[in-house]
Amino acid sequence: MGIYYDSNDKIFHLKSKDTSYVIGILQDSYLVHLYWGKGISKYNKSNHLQFMDRAFSGNPYEHRNDRTFSLDTLPQEYPQYGNTDFRKPAYQIQLENGSTITDLRYVEHTIVKGKPVLEGLPSTYTENEDEAETLEITMKDSLIGLKVVLIYTVFEQLNVISRSARIENEGKQPLKLLCAHSLCVDFRDADFDFLHLYGAHAKERHIERQPLRHGIQSVESARGASSHQHNPFIALLRKDTTEDYGEVYGFNFVYSGNFLAQAEVDQFRNTRVTMGINPFDFSWKLKSGESFQTPETVMVYSSQGLGEMSRTFHELYRTRLARGAHRDKERPILVNNWEATYFDFNDQKILEIAKTGSDLGIELFVLDDGWFGERGDDKSSLGDWFVDRRKLPGGLDQLAEKIRELDMQFGLWFEPEMISVDSNLYREHPDWCLHVPERSRSESRNQLVLDFSRDEVCEEITKRVCDILASAPISYVKWDMNRHMTEIGSATLPPDRQRETSHRYILGLYKVMHRITSAFPDILFESCSGGGGRFDPGILYYMPQTWTSDNTDAISRLKIQYGTSLVYPIVAMGAHVSAVPNHQVHRITSLDMRGMVAMSGNLGYELDLTKLSDDEKAEVKKQVSYYKQIRRLIQFGDFYRLKSPFDGNETAWLFINKEKSEVIVYYFRVLAEPAEPLQILKLKGIDTTKQYQLVGTDHIYGGDELTFVGLSVPAEISGDFQNYVWHFKMA
Repeated sequence: MGIYYDSNDKIFHLKSKDTSYVIGILQDSYLVHLYWGKGISKYNKSNHLQFMDRAFSGNPYEHRNDRTFSLDTLPQEYPQYGNTDFRKPAYQIQLENGSTITDLRYVEHTIVKGKPVLEGLPSTYTENEDEAETLEITMKDSLIGLKVVLIYTVFEQLNVISRSARIENEGKQPLKLLCAHSLCVDFRDADFDFLHLYGAHAKERHIERQPLRHGIQSVESARGASSHQHNPFIALLRKDTTEDYGEVYGFNFVYSGNFLAQAEVDQFRNTRVTMGINPFDFSWKLKSGESFQTPETVMVYSSQGLGEMSRTFHELYRTRLARGAHRDKERPILVNNWEATYFDFNDQKILEIAKTGSDLGIELFVLDDGWFGERGDDKSSLGDWFVDRRKLPGGLDQLAEKIRELDMQFGLWFEPEMISVDSNLYREHPDWCLHVPERSRSESRNQLVLDFSRDEVCEEITKRVCDILASAPISYVKWDMNRHMTEIGSATLPPDRQRETSHRYILGLYKVMHRITSAFPDILFESCSGGGGRFDPGILYYMPQTWTSDNTDAISRLKIQYGTSLVYPIVAMGAHVSAVPNHQVHRITSLDMRGMVAMSGNLGYELDLTKLSDDEKAEVKKQVSYYKQIRRLIQFGDFYRLKSPFDGNETAWLFINKEKSEVIVYYFRVLAEPAEPLQILKLKGIDTTKQYQLVGTDHIYGGDELTFVGLSVPAEISGDFQNYVWHFKMA
């Protein structure tokens, strides 16, 4: 395992758990991509590069007499624009003379143990240097003094390679970055399907898979956030790849702002994948001596289908991306008052809900929007992070103490990145929002976006949030962000740096999150952005869980949680039981169905518990008690998808602990159908050499029988919106 360099053949061989990634130095200066896939013991050039005259593919000047050599046909590691490669480049620079031509060549490299920190940016990490090795390859354009350091880290116990690039100006003249992707991978074929996660508010991370075609297929965000619409993840799959078989190449961007992920199939059926900050409306000025660090990308290879890819992402993100005191702790069962009261509450109503929750065994009460300023609706007070004494006469401290006396923790909602026009903060600092001079300021949800590219804005918001968090015994924070960016401009940046605003905003956001979460290490932070509009690995670095979607309907959540699980660990997903008819889609499902779907993530409740019947309260109490028994298995076990809601009427998944001694299987059917076939559910991930007992019965089955023969779904399950659960323990 690790990184090896063959100085004779000038080949780098990066080895992770079962993966090899091979890079070559061609003709002493060109950095070429040779292989990425199933691990091999040694690379001996069996797929050596072949050169031939490709007609109108241009030839670099120094090779002008060799029509067989063209950058247009060369598989490269970090390609540039303008000197015979006509495909999309990995980066682009504009010089003071207006030209955009560069010519990077290999200069040197270093190999070190461990993984360097990316300053100011979230990234995966190691806890000791033996977990990973890092290769840094330095390339230069000597004419203009451009230096690019390509950074590769290999995780030795996971099929993971992370990549980023550091771009430095060692010349005398300023440079302007027009594009700065974090990775490029050139495949020498196009026999793939393209998979991504699309969506909308309340419909996040739905799976779409389609054949890769000639030209460019891409997903992106230019909204100032990673967005509900497209997650910063794509995968290339071989045509025969399924959940359990076949090759998958997964790419995920550790960033929370504008991104672009694309696959380009060229005229020779080569495929180029690039991923990074969206070049749309982006540029970055580099003065002499300055550098720009691109965010990290995580690349996962799987030879055993999407399931193995997902479990690799889950393990990495759960243990080497998420941080802090709560990383390995079981997450509390909560009740949130938002759908119970919206803005219409007082301390008495809050305490009534909390008291009922305590009686049912719920562990945490979360006070949502409406507790601050003069916030009677969504038209005012964002930025005025001071307690509304009309609703809470005793303040947060008194309310929190009363809730703690109920043997519950107390949590609080914030939206620190936003400002209302009707707020004291806006009246004091109307220039603190993102805006463009002489242009109107578009509102969404009656709010504007604070300019987190400015240090003074970050400082003031950090102080206001920290003052509140220090004022009461708060153990949980829900950090929301309810609109995307318009009129993106900053009052403090000069004209030639205005297109830096979006990225500077994200850097400011990370700085604020780092300072607040570091100041309050014992608080569990959950991120939110209109639900799941910023469910990305950048945020997970600071906040180990995310509100998966504002849509709490159990049926909708089957697709949302299934799609989310493709990349993100179960312990990162907030999942709540809400009232019926559901507030988003008005569907009526049983409390049992809602509970089982929510128990497939971090269980919570978002309804007025005081309005439940005695039978419903008894059912909730039963759910809470049961979840406490299985929560470690759900939150930290391995996850296997059995039936996809995107393929039909049924969904099924299972959770198994690391020891393979305990298994929980969930099955969901959406609609009743005439002549419904009797279903057999074959399990995955269990030990086929062991015996398993069905909990609550005397029935014992071999792991091989459960795997190869399967379980009969009970025929008595009938009607719409049905579910069933099996719980096994090793006999």
